[in-house]
Amino acid sequence: MIADTQISQLDFEKFREFFYRKTGIQFEPSKRYFVDKRLVERIALTDSGTFRNYFTKLRFEASGEELQHLTNLMTVNETYFFREEYQFQCLVRSILPDIVSRKADKSPIRIWAMPSSSGEEPYSIALYLLEYWAGIKDWDIEIIASDIDTKILAQARAGRYSARSVQNLPEILLRKYFERNGNDYQICDELREAVEFTRVNLSERTDTRAYRDFDIVFCRNLLIYFDDVSRKTAAETFYDAMKPGGYICLGHSESMSRVSSLYKVRKFPEAIVYQKPLEAP
Repeated sequence: MIADTQISQLDFEKFREFFYRKTGIQFEPSKRYFVDKRLVERIALTDSGTFRNYFTKLRFEASGEELQHLTNLMTVNETYFFREEYQFQCLVRSILPDIVSRKADKSPIRIWAMPSSSGEEPYSIALYLLEYWAGIKDWDIEIIASDIDTKILAQARAGRYSARSVQNLPEILLRKYFERNGNDYQICDELREAVEFTRVNLSERTDTRAYRDFDIVFCRNLLIYFDDVSRKTAAETFYDAMKPGGYICLGHSESMSRVSSLYKVRKFPEAIVYQKPLEAP
């Protein structure tokens, strides 16, 4: 590492606190090498010369462009199709039947996937509904998928995936919804058009204020990167975004009960999920 771009312990602490305030993501000391490596990379690419110069740019740049570049580097996007499939089974067998039984106005069923990552999750939802939910013929579905990472959103919109990403898909679905493109797989236009991708920072109220009236939220394996305060804030943000009686699905190692008392635990045959009470204002 070049001397003038060395990241000191104080530099690391300053950056960690700043990034936490901006994104809600808390880097543990064990992530020091990961963080330093990316900071040094951006210092070099921006010709900042020193951490101090770069950090000044990061904090005061009006456009926020450099913070977005760095955020794209710092976020982890590890996913694949039909990950934790039992929750998709719960969606079509238990959650949706309950929701449609209470939807007298026949308004569209709104689903929010956050984070979208490279698109495998929201596309999995769309694919699962098309293949396994009979109600798809009678109901309009809106799927919004959001992420803080603009680069990964571009990948998601393109819908091109490696063999590893699609390895859990049954061969019949792979042939039906994907086209082979070299070593990769291109998802069909029908699924690409079924999902709207948007850039959202969950820690910024100005970003999330417009997200309302969702029947279902998928927020899987995001809260593990937050501390207790950020998790509670995220839980409240999703609560505000959901309709009374709506459901939120978390990752298998996450529990809303340890984060917030706002939600009811619902134990379905396929999965444990969390519900905004029907009597919620």
